[in-house]
Amino acid sequence: MIRFEHIEFLYGLLLIPLLIALYLYLHKRQTKLIGQFSDTILHTVLMPAYSGLKKHLKFGIFLTSIFFLMIALANPQVGTKVEEVKQVGFDVYILLDVSKSMQAEDIKPNRLEKAKYEISKLIRRLQGDRLGLIVFAGRAYIQFPLTTDYNAANLFLNAVDVNSVPQQGTAIAAAIDLALNSFKYDDPTQKAIILITDGEDHEGDIDASIEKVKDKDVVIYSIGLGSASGVPIPVYNQSGVRVGYKKDANGEIVLTRLNDEILKKIAAETGGKYYHGTNTEDELEAIYNDLAKIEATEYGAKRITDYEDRFYYFLAPAIILLLIDFLISYNKSRIAAKIVNMREVSE
Repeated sequence: MIRFEHIEFLYGLLLIPLLIALYLYLHKRQTKLIGQFSDTILHTVLMPAYSGLKKHLKFGIFLTSIFFLMIALANPQVGTKVEEVKQVGFDVYILLDVSKSMQAEDIKPNRLEKAKYEISKLIRRLQGDRLGLIVFAGRAYIQFPLTTDYNAANLFLNAVDVNSVPQQGTAIAAAIDLALNSFKYDDPTQKAIILITDGEDHEGDIDASIEKVKDKDVVIYSIGLGSASGVPIPVYNQSGVRVGYKKDANGEIVLTRLNDEILKKIAAETGGKYYHGTNTEDELEAIYNDLAKIEATEYGAKRITDYEDRFYYFLAPAIILLLIDFLISYNKSRIAAKIVNMREVSE
């Protein structure tokens, strides 16, 4: 089985016919200009050492080297063996609060950015574990489902901001219910939910959601972001410049406070742990270490083809041809020059 790792470089081969057309045009134009300057008989007198044959040869060598170089850049690979790899790990849904209060800066740079940074670090540590992300404010949405495609997960994570959910609020119960309905219970993996929020103004029937979690044997870890004393919520313009703070209908500055009581309750009743988010600690790493202690469960298998690079078979000839092209001059060889001179003398 053969494939190209970077197939986009093969489009560079389209340059070859363009270079040929350009070369033929310039050669024809050069011949025409020389013909206007002098008769054909005088060419050997004016340019005795010039070799038209070598000119064509050098161009052919250059084109061939370009061909090999483009193939090398595309990196042809040969599949040497196919293996069946068991997939083991645990399933985790992260529930991330994206309400406006998560813009508060009592945790630097703000609550939401701190949470995204920790999630990104967690993604880099995962090995075979499936991770999903649910964002919520007044409603809950799946940002990406359970996956082991960590590169794609990071891309979707980077797109998250306080505008990801237009309806404001803190629908913790709805987010938990959405995660429970999104797990694949046919797979015998350990399942966990990580709730990241300030817990303020939560909506929905939390107690009913906790009972559903317990029935499904799912563990919830909660991370509370913010301070209990309360801080204002900054307001930014379209240029990202802070223009003030959020105010209520009476014109008073709104303070957002961490409600850790509800988060402690959720974690305690579902067998998880509660963590208070800080500027210095990585709470998600501590949670991951807890989950890593659980024996990994096999949830499937996939077939993987092991490919080996073969770019050097094309890179080496490309380099050699470029060196040859560099060493060949446009002048005739000494033997050819002598033959020409002998003909001129005899004539």
